[in-house]
Amino acid sequence: MNESPSHLNESVPAALHRRAFVGSAVATLMSGLTISRSHARDRDWSGKSPVRYPDSDIVVLDKRFEKYKIGTTSIHRIHTGTLWAEGTAWSSQGKYLVWSDIPNDRQLRWMEDDGHVSVFRKPAGNSNGNTFDFQGRQISCEHGNRRVVRYEHNGALTVLASQWQGKPLNAPNDAVVHPDGGIWFTDPGYGSMGNYEGNKGALECKEAVYRIDPRSGKLDMVSDELHKPNGLCFSPDWKKLYIADSGGDAPKPVNVWDVVDETRLARGRQFVSMAAKLLPDPKFQNELGGLADGMRCDVDGNLWAAAGWVGDGYDGVHIFAPDGTRIGMILLPEICGNLCFGGSRRNRLFMAGSQSLYTVYVETQGAGVS
Repeated sequence: MNESPSHLNESVPAALHRRAFVGSAVATLMSGLTISRSHARDRDWSGKSPVRYPDSDIVVLDKRFEKYKIGTTSIHRIHTGTLWAEGTAWSSQGKYLVWSDIPNDRQLRWMEDDGHVSVFRKPAGNSNGNTFDFQGRQISCEHGNRRVVRYEHNGALTVLASQWQGKPLNAPNDAVVHPDGGIWFTDPGYGSMGNYEGNKGALECKEAVYRIDPRSGKLDMVSDELHKPNGLCFSPDWKKLYIADSGGDAPKPVNVWDVVDETRLARGRQFVSMAAKLLPDPKFQNELGGLADGMRCDVDGNLWAAAGWVGDGYDGVHIFAPDGTRIGMILLPEICGNLCFGGSRRNRLFMAGSQSLYTVYVETQGAGVS
């Protein structure tokens, strides 16, 4: 996602004591989330000054999140230098993380064994979302070429989708893979709205969500109900599909559908609003209209959503229980565009900030594949 909504609030009141924040937040969950300004912006991300445990930027809003927060770990910035980072995906075979630096038209790779970062692919079609299928092949959504591609084990490139009913796709954004082999992706068109993250051109198709059939290769539109369908992920049992809408008026929602016969969507409804309310202050009584971008579920069915476009104390990762309650937050000093679980035990969360890559260990595991 590359939209920078001008109508979102840019000012956040002064920092309040963390304990007071957490107590107030838990007390007001039923009437709307309460947040304060975080310390994420001011902490030393170089690692020279240690973070006192437990990390205060891993915020428990509901007791259900307590078991996922590890008291003896902290958030780490493991790379910086991107222009707009997106598309985190974990290769279990290669033991590496790949992610996109869209404006620089490259994919980067972080190696688990020694933390080495290198350019993985350049050019990369201004790729945004990446994932891996159940055969370990990388799937990428290319803004610049308006297509979804697969990198084969022998190095060949297969174009999976580039047109809908004879018209070029807008600019595929994010993709997930179902166990039946079907590839589901969103096409909001951000990469074609300017030359910064792709090639500027008209959006000829309605913004929509598509499925690529694994046997015939046929492309089917499964929903065009959202303004700008963005990040998406399946529930652990594959019976629900969550999709973030980054268009329309604030607050932006995350919606959910039932998956029917592994190929269709039904009964779409709002799962959560990404709105948040600041601590009581006469100048700030309205909810702030943030939004979600990339998303992943853990094995317990919690939704971990990359979030941003509000400011310090909001931007980072928001964690929602299966019932839609916001139970925790991981606060970052940048907008978070995407995330995934990885590592040998799939208990390490990787987060693509605007200019950096962050990671933190959590006491759960990612569901499905990256």
